[in-house]
Amino acid sequence: MADSIMSKAATMEIPINSNGDTGTLPEDDSLEQVSQLYWHLDLQQVMVSGPNLNETSIVSGGYGGPAGGIIPTSSIKGPAIRFNPEYLDRRRAPAAGPGSTSNHSAVNSTEEVSRGVAVEKLEGVKKWGINTYKCTKQMFSERFGRGSRTVDLELEAQIDVLRDTKIKYENILRLATALTMHFQSMVQTQQALGDTFTDLSQKSPELQDEFGYNAETQKLLCKNGEALLGAINFFVSGINTLVNKTMEDTLMTIKLYENARLEFDAYRSDLEEMSLGQRDAAAMVRIEMAQHDYQVHREKYERLRSDVTIKLKFLEENKVKVMHKQLLLFHNAISAYFAGNQQQLEQTLIQFNVKLKPPGSDKPSWLEEQ
Repeated sequence: MADSIMSKAATMEIPINSNGDTGTLPEDDSLEQVSQLYWHLDLQQVMVSGPNLNETSIVSGGYGGPAGGIIPTSSIKGPAIRFNPEYLDRRRAPAAGPGSTSNHSAVNSTEEVSRGVAVEKLEGVKKWGINTYKCTKQMFSERFGRGSRTVDLELEAQIDVLRDTKIKYENILRLATALTMHFQSMVQTQQALGDTFTDLSQKSPELQDEFGYNAETQKLLCKNGEALLGAINFFVSGINTLVNKTMEDTLMTIKLYENARLEFDAYRSDLEEMSLGQRDAAAMVRIEMAQHDYQVHREKYERLRSDVTIKLKFLEENKVKVMHKQLLLFHNAISAYFAGNQQQLEQTLIQFNVKLKPPGSDKPSWLEEQ
C-alpha cells in the first residue's frame, strides 16, 4: 500500500496559472494518506532508507510553464519518507526456531554420509574394473602364448589327480545309486510275491505246503534284501559325502587359488612393463603403487597355495579312511547276502553301525498326505 501511495504522490498533477506561477496547493488526499501512514506505522523500521519525496520532481499537466512544467517538490510541505525493502523481506521470512540450527547440521551430516558412501562405491567399482581388465589381459596373453604364468608343478599334478579321482568317484556314486534303485525294486517284488504265496496257501488246501514254503523263502529273501539295501544306502551316503562335500570344498579352494594366481601374474606383468619404461617422477609414483599391489596379490597367492596344499593332504587321508570302511562294508554285505548267510549279514551291519529303517518309514504319514 505504501508503494502505491508514494507512486501516486510522485506523479500527481499540480495546477499552474497562466503566467506559469504555481497557485495555492489544494489539500491532496494522497499526501494526507501518506502522512497518516507515517504516523500510524512503525516507520522506524519501514522507512529507514529509500527515495525521499523532497528530492523528486513533479511533472505538470499544463503547457507553457517554466522549465517544461517541472516543479521541485521542495515547495510541498510534508514529512520526509524513506522506504526500506529489507523490512518486508524480514516480515515474509519465518522466524528461526531454536531447533533450526540443529536441523541444518543434521541435514548437512546426512548429506556428507551419503556423499561418502557414494564415493566409496565409486572407488570400489573403479578398482574392480581395473582388476578385471588386468586379469582379462593376462588370461588372453597366456592363452595365445604371449605372457608367462607362475606354475607349481607338484601342486598342479596333485590338483589334476584330484579332478580325475573326483570324476571316477562320481561314476561309482552313479552306479551304486542305480544298484540301490534296482535292488529296492527287486525287494519290493519279492515282498509282493511272498504275500501272494501266503494268500494262495490259505485258499488252495491241496498246494498249501508248497505255497507256504515259497512264501517263507521270499519273506526271508526280502528281509535279507532290506539288510543289504541298508548297507548299500550307507555306502552311497558315504561316497556322496566324500564327493559332493569334501572334494567339492577342496576344489572351491583350488578355484580361489587359481584366481589368485591369475591376479598375481597380471600385476606382476604390469609391474615388469612399468619397470622397463621411463623413470620420471610420475612414473616412479606409478611404479611404487604397482609394487604395493603386486605385494598384496603375492601374499594372497601364497596364502591360498598353502591352504590348497593342506586341504589336499587332509583330503587324501580322509579319502583313504572313508573308502577303506565303505569298501569293506560293501564287500562283506554283498558276500553274506548272496551266500545266504543271514547271521554274517547282520554282524556286518552291527560292525559298521548301520541302522536299518523300519518297514514303511519311507512312506508319508496320513497327516502328511492330508
